[in-house]
Amino acid sequence: MQFRNYVIGALFLTVLLFCGCGAKDTAVSGPAEAVTGSTEAEESGSAGTMISGPQAAVSGALNSYDTLSVPTCIRKIGDTWFIADCYHNQVIYSDDLSAPLSDWHVLTGDAVQPHTIAGDGTVYLVDDTEQNRVLIFVKKGGRFYHTQTFDDIGNRPHYSVYDPGTDTFYVLSSMTGQMYLFRHAQGDTQMKLTAVHTIAGMEKSYIRSFMVEGGDIYFVSGIPLDGSRPCIRRCRLSDFTLIKEYAVPDSIAGMAGLMKSGDDWYITVSTDLAGSQDAATIIRTKDLNLLSSGRYEDIYSRYFIGGGTPYYIASEDGVCYLTEHRIPGHSIWKFKTQGGKVLDVRALF
Repeated sequence: MQFRNYVIGALFLTVLLFCGCGAKDTAVSGPAEAVTGSTEAEESGSAGTMISGPQAAVSGALNSYDTLSVPTCIRKIGDTWFIADCYHNQVIYSDDLSAPLSDWHVLTGDAVQPHTIAGDGTVYLVDDTEQNRVLIFVKKGGRFYHTQTFDDIGNRPHYSVYDPGTDTFYVLSSMTGQMYLFRHAQGDTQMKLTAVHTIAGMEKSYIRSFMVEGGDIYFVSGIPLDGSRPCIRRCRLSDFTLIKEYAVPDSIAGMAGLMKSGDDWYITVSTDLAGSQDAATIIRTKDLNLLSSGRYEDIYSRYFIGGGTPYYIASEDGVCYLTEHRIPGHSIWKFKTQGGKVLDVRALF
């Protein structure tokens, strides 16, 4: 656990964050004003640093750890499972989710506290959070090759998603409210940075993640560093224009993840507004408008052990997966939702 102090007006706010998910000591950087639209990247189509020859090969060495150290993300891309093993500074993969961790393979150990991986089955993107980079991998003949590196990706790129509807990779700079858009042409594995958007109101907040839902994108509430009120933001995916803000109480301000399952919204909370992990929990509501009045259900201790820090939550093939910190032997969970119930809860690792 790390403590970071921020000055908000005349008050001091102590933000407690775990898993390398805290802010840097330096002030939040980024544009002075929110900009709708893209930067010159759209015209230039930056390809980052190309990597070729022996350096591009990824050996797929066996994972040397038999436990996880603060896993932040689990995703299935094609037939392969990936885990961002954040504090081990690696991303690992396996075609068998039930395989012992020592039988998983290492995609990369070159990232420092990576949080997520996104991919379309051919090209894969890893956010190298603490080095402000994005690493690109290409899968050929069952092997992964590190082919490109993009430097200077905001401040702590923290969450990445590939959206098949727009055929775009989205990468969020967690401390500057900037969204980086990456694309590659069909039949061409070279990734290009095509646009950078700054989300209005997020330039001075610590925002951990987002969720794409149809033609909209939802940003979880975070820790504002400028004294503004915390809220979930719903924006139009095409140009990130704000559609609606959903106010949230201070007690659940430091959200980590957001998932829609059936008629319910599931939200993981990492900290309260003051940064205390004592507030960590999982809540459920049928309407985001109800959050501000406290009309939501706390389901953490009811269905899970409780006492830890739930982090990212997502659905894969109709099954939900949750990563969690601080509970040894219970760092990745698997469960289902049906008719407003949470079923078949099981700890995988």
